[in-house]
Amino acid sequence: MRTLLFAVLLLSVVLLQAETPDKSEPAPSTALLLRIDGPIGPAISHYFSQGLKKAQDSGSALVILEMDTPGGLDTSMRDIIKEILASPIPVVTFVAPSGARAASAGTYILYASHIAAMAPATNLGSATPVQIGGSEPAPEPGDEGPDVAPDAKGDKDAADKKDSKDSKKTGESRRSAPGSAMERKVVNDAVGYLRSLAQLRGRNVEWAERAVREGANLPASEALDNKVIDLIAKDIPDLLQQLDGRKLRLGANEVTLATKGLTVEKFEADWRTELLAVITNPTIAYGLLLIGIYGLLFEGYNPGAVLPGVAGAICLLLALFAFQVLPVNFAGLALIVLGALLVIAEAFVPSFGALGVGGLIAFIIGSIMLFDTSVPGFSIALPIIAAIAFVAGVVLIGMVWMFGRARRRPVVTGIEHIRGSTAEVLEGFSGQGTVRLGGELWNARSSVPLAAGQQVRVVKVDGLLLWVEPLNQ
Repeated sequence: MRTLLFAVLLLSVVLLQAETPDKSEPAPSTALLLRIDGPIGPAISHYFSQGLKKAQDSGSALVILEMDTPGGLDTSMRDIIKEILASPIPVVTFVAPSGARAASAGTYILYASHIAAMAPATNLGSATPVQIGGSEPAPEPGDEGPDVAPDAKGDKDAADKKDSKDSKKTGESRRSAPGSAMERKVVNDAVGYLRSLAQLRGRNVEWAERAVREGANLPASEALDNKVIDLIAKDIPDLLQQLDGRKLRLGANEVTLATKGLTVEKFEADWRTELLAVITNPTIAYGLLLIGIYGLLFEGYNPGAVLPGVAGAICLLLALFAFQVLPVNFAGLALIVLGALLVIAEAFVPSFGALGVGGLIAFIIGSIMLFDTSVPGFSIALPIIAAIAFVAGVVLIGMVWMFGRARRRPVVTGIEHIRGSTAEVLEGFSGQGTVRLGGELWNARSSVPLAAGQQVRVVKVDGLLLWVEPLNQ
């Protein structure tokens, strides 16, 4: 009996050990790979947020952000950086492949990442912010304006002392940038933002300021020498190999990366992100605006058509949503709307092409101004504008030609049509009688005698009485 009981206990221990997972050998984890290729906008920001959430839900050990960007919108860039700073998972930004760049907004994201890496033959920099919709004119020489820096306290002398002190620490000039007060505020705000990211990650603070104030750039090798980035890797496997065993700060804790054996899983954008990327493409948003305007106008001139009105309303709403998140110059948008209205008005107002030509010019200028071309990647291709302007010009020329042709046609109704037309005498008369004109019988008067069946010409219309004369007279 004791032997049997001992055997049962031994079997139970063996089964429990088989069911209990071995914590000494954890299952291989994954590294989630995100890809930014192109301008940074709302769609990219949404894609990064979704990818970071998926990494947290799936328990990924690392997020790799492979990046090649010319820059983008400040709001979208700051949304991405906020996600990185609050992430409980290390984020490694990798500027790749060779030939890629992390310009403008990409530089800020690279500085904010836990690990900054670049592939050979890549570069970063050009982080000077540009204002949407133009800027105020620069002040006259000697007029320094009321503002020195966005966070200046006290008078100008105190600000100058502060700038001098900072310049001794960094070795860089901290004098206010030339330009308007608003431009100085924007540049100083960007300098402070990038410097704070550099201090947080222990990267080169002085060069961060140069990247903003001077638009400085660095290739990968010089960026590593100047402690702007942490490492240079040829590809993702090389990156993971160099990251293994590296220590970094994650919140208040110091963690050691264990990237050996990590499986790289690529995160693809969902349909919502793809849709957002499509409608916020400047060219697509431009087309949606035109379809919306002309669809609603066609519905207004042809009530009951339904389809143009519905399609126009949907396209116009999508375009307005896209313009809400794009760097729109509203003066250009107003010129496009004005140009479209003038071209439509040409069909109803006898201006002999003046309204149409003015509308076409306003349309072309507005299209060029619609998006701020100083923001990288957010502009409309000039061939698209030229093609649409050419089609609109052809339609305008066709309308003017049709109006001119219509004016040269003979009148087919009214008194003008009757005068000069040919009638037939029913019965011979001298003075007043009856003639047939276009299938109708009319009272007629003639100064000469007329015979039955004779062809006569109408020379005058007096109410319901026609004055006629012989056709051969």
